[in-house]
Amino acid sequence: MFCKVQCLDVSCFQVISSSKASVNIRVSVPSFEIHDSTHNNGESNVLPNSNGGSKRIFSTHKQSQINRTPIVEKQRLSQQGYAENPEKEQAQNGSVRPRIKDKRNKAVLTGPGRRYFSVEKMPIKRSTKWAAYGGCIPSILQALDSIKDLDEAFRPWEERLSNKERSIILKEQWSWERALEIFEWFKRKGCYELNVIHYNIMLRIMGKARKWGEVESLLEEMRVKNMAPINSTYGTLIDVYSKGGKKEEAVLWLQRMNEQGMVPDEVTMGIVVQMYKKAGEFKKAEQFFKMWSSGELVKEAKTAVDNASATKTGLGAHLALSPYTYNTLIDTYGKAGQLVKASETFAQMLKDGVLPDTITFNTMIHVYGNHGQLEKVNSVVRKMEELQCPPDTRTFNILISLYAKHDDITRAVGYFMRMKEACLEPDLVSYRTLLYAFSIRHMVGEAEKVISEMDERGLQIDEFTQSALTRMYIEAGMLEKSWSWFERFHVDGNMTTECYSANIDAYGEHGHVLEAEKAFICCQEMKRLTVLEFNVMIKAYGIGRRYDKACRLFDSMENHNVYPDRCSYVSLIQMLAGADLPHIAKPYLLMMQNAGLVNDCVPYCAVISSFVKAGQLELAEELYEEMVGHDVQPDVVVYGVLLNAFAESGNVREATSYVDAMRKAGLPMNAVICNSLIKLYTKVGYLKEAEEMYDVLQSFEGGPDVYSSNCMIDLYSEHSMVKQAEKIFDDMRQRHNANEFSFSMMLCMYKRIGRCEEAMKIAKEMRKLAFLSELLSYNSVLSLFAMDGRLKEAVEIFKEMVEAAIQPDDSTFKSLGTILKKSGVSKQAVGRLDVMRKKDPQSGMQAWMSALTSVVSGEDNDDDGCS
Repeated sequence: MFCKVQCLDVSCFQVISSSKASVNIRVSVPSFEIHDSTHNNGESNVLPNSNGGSKRIFSTHKQSQINRTPIVEKQRLSQQGYAENPEKEQAQNGSVRPRIKDKRNKAVLTGPGRRYFSVEKMPIKRSTKWAAYGGCIPSILQALDSIKDLDEAFRPWEERLSNKERSIILKEQWSWERALEIFEWFKRKGCYELNVIHYNIMLRIMGKARKWGEVESLLEEMRVKNMAPINSTYGTLIDVYSKGGKKEEAVLWLQRMNEQGMVPDEVTMGIVVQMYKKAGEFKKAEQFFKMWSSGELVKEAKTAVDNASATKTGLGAHLALSPYTYNTLIDTYGKAGQLVKASETFAQMLKDGVLPDTITFNTMIHVYGNHGQLEKVNSVVRKMEELQCPPDTRTFNILISLYAKHDDITRAVGYFMRMKEACLEPDLVSYRTLLYAFSIRHMVGEAEKVISEMDERGLQIDEFTQSALTRMYIEAGMLEKSWSWFERFHVDGNMTTECYSANIDAYGEHGHVLEAEKAFICCQEMKRLTVLEFNVMIKAYGIGRRYDKACRLFDSMENHNVYPDRCSYVSLIQMLAGADLPHIAKPYLLMMQNAGLVNDCVPYCAVISSFVKAGQLELAEELYEEMVGHDVQPDVVVYGVLLNAFAESGNVREATSYVDAMRKAGLPMNAVICNSLIKLYTKVGYLKEAEEMYDVLQSFEGGPDVYSSNCMIDLYSEHSMVKQAEKIFDDMRQRHNANEFSFSMMLCMYKRIGRCEEAMKIAKEMRKLAFLSELLSYNSVLSLFAMDGRLKEAVEIFKEMVEAAIQPDDSTFKSLGTILKKSGVSKQAVGRLDVMRKKDPQSGMQAWMSALTSVVSGEDNDDDGCS
């Protein structure tokens, strides 16, 4: 999709002392960060318009095109200190200037009109950038980089430094200390004018270094000198404070700017929008931009701003914004999830003839990709090609990540290959993204190819990728390979404790306890054991049901000078409680309490639930009392567990005591509590109380569940309250959540009150819906057929029941006996069948089946004879 980019041949660049002829090339020189309220006119980027003309592109960060020969300076003095050369005496006698040696004994000769520096590695980008400034700037910067003494470094140019040159010198310093030293040197000399631009640069440098004391000192100097802040001063302060994590200070400077009647220029506006965007306050960012673009900020300012000034700041009916501003707005809308506004801003950018750059397209691809709009992603990529905007590594990384995320691994790999075709080297992000995508898909061969490529390039594999690939091998069933992979990094000795714990966890989660133990021992050998390794190893033992080993490991932590944290205790306690070992879990819970690590009732709830499950309600209550005694407040879940336990046993007094305690604690009723109470009231036949709880359930979102509704049908059925039961049953059918038990309850009710016709309808519907799978349902239908004398249907149901492997009970055979008696079989014969069943269940079952089949056959013959 992207066209190939011709790789740059740097052999044409001129190097000092080279015999090659110099080659003139055009170099783009970005201006240094001076944001005055007035902007110099510069050459504009243009897009052709539909009329064949061109549109001017307003750009705050202007770039001038100049013909210069870039000089890559390779020689500089070491910054690590200097030692005088033995030839110093000759220099003092005037024969030569001193020869200086650095600590590495590499000669450096300085002389009038020229300097020879020791051959050291200087970053190519840095020296090329210096060369692009032209004039004396490259030499000054190189001297400052090589010579510590500022008087010596500045001597050749001391009396002829312009304001602009001083600005560049300050801006190009790599450390805030050196910049401040130079700034103070300028002030000491007294012959240099230091204006607001120089102070702006220093404010930015000190702010980026988070030297807030120095920032305050600079501002105080400006106040003493009556040097009024300009638009870019406020922008700089807002920027450095917001990026330095001091958003309140940044907002305060914005307020001061407004109080001074100063309207932010485009650069400052962009900084403010960025500030709100990074804070996640997207509405404020959008509101500020709207106020700025509509001119409302002018009205809010205390000092009136005339029309000319408003036009100069970029305000008016139609704004010509810079690419940087458009990019900021698109990114802000994208992060806020406002895709329509992001798209509209991009469209307006094109309409205004502002040429989108690679950052613009990257942002648009990222915005659409994050919201799954792949067609629009493709559209943006095509537009990028159409405008011949070259993609960068980030472009491809976004596309690789995007398509991997949407499970189009083929396309993701395709963009990885196209990156290389475009002469762009994949970076660590490229490799990591692709490796992770391969690992979660168990694409072992493809992952290993990428690993080989990274090894060839000497790129390090990060810990996240290392553990992800360990998991890949484990999940692919390649256990030996996973261990070899782990050992590769372990042997190198560079694995951190987080990496060890991730690998132990990978083995443990898949039940490979032995390998997890080996990885744990490796970490121990490297003396890097922390609580992380113990926690994941305890977890591994839990998954492997090695509870005794988990306890022993926990008990040994202090022997390794490692102390359990909250996670250690909770993991072990919940593991033991879940394994129905509350007696073993309880002592660890008390240890956790004594260690002051209990800050909620979760671990108590786990052990209480385990005691309840084991039927040991007294121990559950004792632990509850201990918990309250330690001022650990129970939550609704704890109350629900205890309430449900006593509801199961039908203990109304104990259950209601917990309801009262919950209400006193100010905890609201929830569906679980209401269901437990309805269960309890159904067991003891408390109709009124059950109705009250059911009304509460109906007020919750989603309404009553199936269990509670069935309980109410059962209660109403017991009290022969047919209309109320029918209403609940009809509501359940409308919600499509009536189940087999619901139908059985209704059938039993109709049968009990003698409404056989309705009961038969329910029975037929149950067979139609395949709601015959439980013993209760079969017995209900058999009883109905026996009562109505339906011998044939009853025998069919009984055969279905036997074929479904549902074990009949006494109620089943009672209904079958009734059918046999109604068909003329004597009471004694039925009694003998029942005795045979109890003595020998298998033979008795066969006898019952034979008797029933015989009776049905007899009825069929009688029917044939009659016919």
